[in-house]
Amino acid sequence: MTDRRLVIFDCDGVLVDSEPISIAVLLEIIAEAGIRIDPGDAYRRFLGRSMASIAAAIHEEFGLAITDEHLEAMRLRLYDRFRQALMPIPGLAAMLPALGPARCVASSSQPERIRLSLGVTGLLEFFEPHIYSSTMVANGKPAPDLFLHAANAMGMAPEHCIVVEDSPAGIEAARRAGMRVMAFTGGSHAGPADLRKTVAALKPDIVFDDMRQLPDLIAGLDGQAATS
Repeated sequence: MTDRRLVIFDCDGVLVDSEPISIAVLLEIIAEAGIRIDPGDAYRRFLGRSMASIAAAIHEEFGLAITDEHLEAMRLRLYDRFRQALMPIPGLAAMLPALGPARCVASSSQPERIRLSLGVTGLLEFFEPHIYSSTMVANGKPAPDLFLHAANAMGMAPEHCIVVEDSPAGIEAARRAGMRVMAFTGGSHAGPADLRKTVAALKPDIVFDDMRQLPDLIAGLDGQAATS
């Protein structure tokens, strides 16, 4: 790859406005099993994490084992709502060509869900086949494994990568991978999750809430790197 930097996007809450739908379905499924979690707590605890880590946390704190039946019910309900209501983050489709070809997706979701999300929102053509899932690595976010895997697959050194993330787990993962990280707070979950305050405390390189600004913001980061 000849581009001197790679932009790695998280999917949920960064490319597609899926977090409110995902959290709602998760809370519905566990409520039907007798466990109730406040939506604000769910955002703070689970945002950006894989289903495996969410299931482990629920089991540890509430004693509820997330079974294959729970997961299947969640998958079917979630995918149905995605097909009905999922929207892209505003401004993405018009902005992405300005970034050039060195871009990919690295998400905690399963590949099937990532491709469905991008497909129903008209974004798949901008990323296929460069889609990477936490199912491809040993440890999900906040471990750096997924971002390092994506960079390696795309032929780019970590120091030449910029990660666009919305979750504390993803920001930590990018930092641990030795990559620059931009925190996006423009999804509709940002308010309920108190996202801007949470991510700002992690000191990403940039916090922003309008995807139309991304090319100029990245150009600024590239300029800083060139003069440092």
